[in-house]
Amino acid sequence: MSKGSFLKRGLPVSISLSPTLDAEHMQPKIPQSKKRLITISLMAIIVAILISFIAKFLMFIIGFITQLSFFGQLSMTTEANPSLNHLGIWVIFIPAIGGLIVGLMALYGSQAIRGHGIPEAMEQILTNKSKIKPTIVYLKPISSAIAIGTGGPFGAEGPIIATGGALGSTLGQILKISNNERKILLAAGAAAGMATIFGSPVSSIFLAIELLLFEFSPRSIIPVALACITGAAGHHLFFGQGPVFPMGTQVAMPGNTALLWYSIMGLVLGFLSILATKSVFWIEDLFAKIPINWFWYPAIGGLIAGVIGYFAPRTLGVGYFNITDILTGSLPITLLLSLSILKFLSWTIALGSGTSGGTLAPLLTIGGATGLLFGMAIQHYFPNSGINLPLAALIGMSALFAGASRALLTSIIFAIESTGQSNALLPLLAACSGAYFVSFFFMKYTIMTEKIARKGVKIPESYEPDVLEKIRVSQVTKSNTMVTHSSDSINTVKELILKDNQHINYFMVRSDDGTYIGYLSVMDLFGNHPEQQTIGSLITDKNEVFISDSENLLFALKLLIKKDKEALPVKNDQGNYIGLLTYKDILSAYQINQGEFIKTNPAISLKRQGLKILARGSHIMGDRRQRHPRH
Repeated sequence: MSKGSFLKRGLPVSISLSPTLDAEHMQPKIPQSKKRLITISLMAIIVAILISFIAKFLMFIIGFITQLSFFGQLSMTTEANPSLNHLGIWVIFIPAIGGLIVGLMALYGSQAIRGHGIPEAMEQILTNKSKIKPTIVYLKPISSAIAIGTGGPFGAEGPIIATGGALGSTLGQILKISNNERKILLAAGAAAGMATIFGSPVSSIFLAIELLLFEFSPRSIIPVALACITGAAGHHLFFGQGPVFPMGTQVAMPGNTALLWYSIMGLVLGFLSILATKSVFWIEDLFAKIPINWFWYPAIGGLIAGVIGYFAPRTLGVGYFNITDILTGSLPITLLLSLSILKFLSWTIALGSGTSGGTLAPLLTIGGATGLLFGMAIQHYFPNSGINLPLAALIGMSALFAGASRALLTSIIFAIESTGQSNALLPLLAACSGAYFVSFFFMKYTIMTEKIARKGVKIPESYEPDVLEKIRVSQVTKSNTMVTHSSDSINTVKELILKDNQHINYFMVRSDDGTYIGYLSVMDLFGNHPEQQTIGSLITDKNEVFISDSENLLFALKLLIKKDKEALPVKNDQGNYIGLLTYKDILSAYQINQGEFIKTNPAISLKRQGLKILARGSHIMGDRRQRHPRH
């Protein structure tokens, strides 16, 4: 037989395969089966049920501590208004005492209780395989209840979101599930916490998508949605069934002139959101320069919040009642200035000190007050503007949150769910889009991402499908793969490669009757082998893995990594061999379609580069059940 007889270019070669190999390796494998999805969904519902009770307990503890701190009463109520206290100047020291206790809890418990919850959950998802310390499940709500109950200018939603995430993560660690499944449970718990506090399941789902999941797929949306529905049921059970911020009457659909003003308002609040975000981290940097131990910072921040609370009592505590009052559109200008300016100072200083509390309620209060002031000014100078003051307040609170967090859909849907104002959809969309536009173009990071970005954590900016998932194996498989016979000698194959100037890395080997045996790399030909040794004798692993040309490259990359292979033989629908798929082929396709240049580093194998790309797109790299390459 001549040397050229075993070299095939562009021609299908029939390869006989056993039924066992076909059934095991050729059929597409679903990353997460429907049965597994049901299991994770049931876990998410359980987490949501537990977090509903924890949310009720948190609100009870906040009310209890507020009554004890400001009124000296051991009351069992869950509602307390610290602004009605009669402590006089002594009120200054109450938030400072709470801040000191939180600082000590962070020092001797866990520093993870510091902050407003969502950034910390994001960091664990992006850097720690969605693993949150189980102690956060009880340390976070207790520390937040102390901080808020002693007058800290925060909301309860941040702590309960963090607690729900910690609960989901803890359950995931106990059950030894995959990293992606743990991420889903974390997001489900966090979203269920928000749904329980505000009775807003739809916006809670969007919160998980925009800030925690970094993906949009059935395997994540279904568990999160079920958890949010459960959390909303918990809200109805423990906190009532009406809107959490009732506005009394339904606002009318605005005209085009009013829509223009609401859009301008959104742009203005976008710049305010930048100021709010930058202020928090500027103050945090100032605290870091104080030459004392960091656990004193919350006490200092609490002392300043107490001073402000002495002059403006409504800045103390959760202040959900402030939001309801603002949405009536009837508060006096002096009180609105107090809530927009002094609440801003109190919240930014206290949060920058590193205490424990939420950001949503303060942003809603500040934004609502600012929006109402803006609406009053427009009405005064432009009487025919068509501005509705309660709607201006609603738009202000939603737009400020949209700009600060860049959670656009969450901000819009939350405003509608929490007030029941369906006619506000269009002006909310206009204003929140304007705030988002300003934030995106003038601020690199948000109030949710600035902290973790400073630690060098890469935050995903888009949730588009993985580029490898859109490319089929048939599009990149080379049809001129070299095919040899197992009886050919090593020397014969070497001469053929050199003579025909074949730029190949791998080639196929089959028996004389055409049965597929395996593949070899060109490097396998070199070494201490007798030149007359046959090619077939170099193949040690004959139980090869195959892939169909109709599969996508993401599946191929997963299969390469899972099976620890350097290449995959490719078959078409007729069962004919059409070539080999290698790491280099996949990376080249990624480079071309993604528009990125992947520099080849001799010290880093193609397989490791493939792992990096796969980790970026599918987050399976940390799966406990997955066996990584041994390079």
